[in-house]
Amino acid sequence: MAAPMDRSRWKFALCEAILRDQAQGLTVAKRDTQYVCQQCGAAHSKWSGRCDACGGWNSLVEETVQSGPPKSLAKGGGRGRGHKLDFTGLIGDSREIPRRVSGIAEFDRVCGGGIVPGSALLVGGDPGIGKSTVLLQVVAALAAGNGGKKYRCAYISGEESLDQVRLRAARLGVEKSPVELAASNSVRDIITSLDTNDGPDLVIVDSIQTMYLDTLDSAPGTVSQVRSCAQELIGLAKMRGFCVVLVGHVTKEGVIAGPRVLEHMVDTVLYFEGERGHQFRIMRAVKNRFGPTDEIGVFEMTDRGLAEVPNPSALFLADRRNQISGAAVFAGMEGTRPVLVEIQALVAPSAYGTPRRAVVGWDGNRLAMVLAVLEARCGLQIGARDIYLNVAGGLRISEPAADLAVAAALVSALTQEPVSADTVVFGEIGLSGEIRPVGQSDARLKEAAKLGFSAAITPPRRGRTKERPADTGLAVRELAHLRQLVASFEETPGPAPRVPAGARA
Repeated sequence: MAAPMDRSRWKFALCEAILRDQAQGLTVAKRDTQYVCQQCGAAHSKWSGRCDACGGWNSLVEETVQSGPPKSLAKGGGRGRGHKLDFTGLIGDSREIPRRVSGIAEFDRVCGGGIVPGSALLVGGDPGIGKSTVLLQVVAALAAGNGGKKYRCAYISGEESLDQVRLRAARLGVEKSPVELAASNSVRDIITSLDTNDGPDLVIVDSIQTMYLDTLDSAPGTVSQVRSCAQELIGLAKMRGFCVVLVGHVTKEGVIAGPRVLEHMVDTVLYFEGERGHQFRIMRAVKNRFGPTDEIGVFEMTDRGLAEVPNPSALFLADRRNQISGAAVFAGMEGTRPVLVEIQALVAPSAYGTPRRAVVGWDGNRLAMVLAVLEARCGLQIGARDIYLNVAGGLRISEPAADLAVAAALVSALTQEPVSADTVVFGEIGLSGEIRPVGQSDARLKEAAKLGFSAAITPPRRGRTKERPADTGLAVRELAHLRQLVASFEETPGPAPRVPAGARA
């Protein structure tokens, strides 16, 4: 009978110890694993070949997570009750946000006038587009004091060695700038080096996908590693007051890998765009807590690095040829900057049963809509022909104001009648064929007049926009319906336009 008695006492002692630990709030963390999608960040309980959230294939990776019983803060769980917040009103004395100006005007424009101390920036782009090049130029300009004041800057590379970074600096001509270089992948070492009272003012981390935190078991580049590494760096930057710039890779869909939760953690998200075979590069702000969004900076790739382009409209129209059918100049807006760009269209007979639709720099769905309106509302039959549309210069346009310029280029290509070389076009097209007003018309017209244009085709001013437009010296022709644009090509004096057989319904 002794053995059963000892076993009962042991069970009773174990239960008593468990109850005592639970009463004291001591819990043992449970180690568990889950499968996380590396494209969207969705968590799954088991592995599968396809992610149910985003549809990505072979993107689930097993990661170790720490889980424990939840505690409700409303019931006083955790370390006790917190402190009450002091609420205040919207009106108050707030000082102006200081800026750290680099002297590179295009980069400062995209950031909203400069980098804010304690902020976190995320720069994304395709491999080889020039992210490391432009950031090395920016950090060298800040360290050299090109913006009027010198700052202590550090460049931490996780992909390249110090010799590779020095070779790029020598090629760019910035090797004499007092930039502090380091090569490391350990976030613990980086935090230890930066957590000082006399730390740098700006830190470049190239790239966040190569960093790892030794407290996690997952490999570098996974969702948990990228999120945790970014959280540690951003938290230290806000505590110490220095600026941190994270370089992020993009997936094949064109979004920053990580997943998109990384974009919510930072203050500013910049995308570096452009064709690798083209000399132009566009830096676009898609998120900015300290400045306007959709602002762009234009750079030109040269043998000495990236050179800023102060007047991108003149550069985009530099190679434009006059009196060419199928081309129209669109006056667009990129953030607060008006940009003029040429839209080219080509209408060709289709050699196959299904006509082709090739679009570069614009939305293919909007092209299909414009073609449908031209056929249904204006009587043109161009759906059975191949359509090729291109935005010259490598710029990508997303605003609906380009509808009228696209329609003008398409009708010009169909009738072989060129749009006047000194005319700019902008306006939004509705499904019934009406042309609707767009914002910031005066800024578009002023930019066109500054570049030597003398005429403009615009939507009518309605409602609050009926005020007298700014005196730009342009001959403005307002169109209310798309049929008026088509009729203007038929009424053009000179040789009759060659409309292909069957183009009219």
